[in-house]
Amino acid sequence: MVQTPPQYLIQQDFEQLCLDHPDRMLERTAQGELVEVAPVGGEGSSQEADLIGDLIIWNRQTKLGKVFSSQGAFKLPFGSTRAADVAWVQLDRWEALTSEQRIGFPPICPDFVIELRSQSISHGVIKPQSLSELRTKMAEYLASGLRLGWLINPHDRQVEIYRAGQAVQVISMPTTLSGENVLPGFELRV
Repeated sequence: MVQTPPQYLIQQDFEQLCLDHPDRMLERTAQGELVEVAPVGGEGSSQEADLIGDLIIWNRQTKLGKVFSSQGAFKLPFGSTRAADVAWVQLDRWEALTSEQRIGFPPICPDFVIELRSQSISHGVIKPQSLSELRTKMAEYLASGLRLGWLINPHDRQVEIYRAGQAVQVISMPTTLSGENVLPGFELRV
């Protein structure tokens, strides 16, 4: 019998739950609400891998930061623990963390994130991830210091661009996205 974890957890209990259940993808909102992330299907997983690959290629050339996959969560200053589909942290900010902080959930907000609205599989039903939940995550990133974020929504053929101190910009696909001054020279065709 699978034991259902509590719905609201303090950070310490959340970290212990993650250690006890390494096979589950869990996040924690700023209010302490536990969020279990459903696995995505093959198409979404392939798209996510392409996004990570493009960012890794750029980062290997520039050596400006560190790239992270959806398996790595960050303890955000706003109070949540979140994992983006793709995340990037500027190198000097990453190196300012202790080795212990780098091993656990790093207490830092990524400078850049990509959230891809994929088809998720939950209880045998395939459906697009909740747009409102993804927007909530993006708002938490912004409140925690995110400099640039892209919410790619293939389902509605749109990209939402999040920038610190600015209104969200919504553009139609296909388009080419610029890493602006956060990821200088990085461009992504979606």
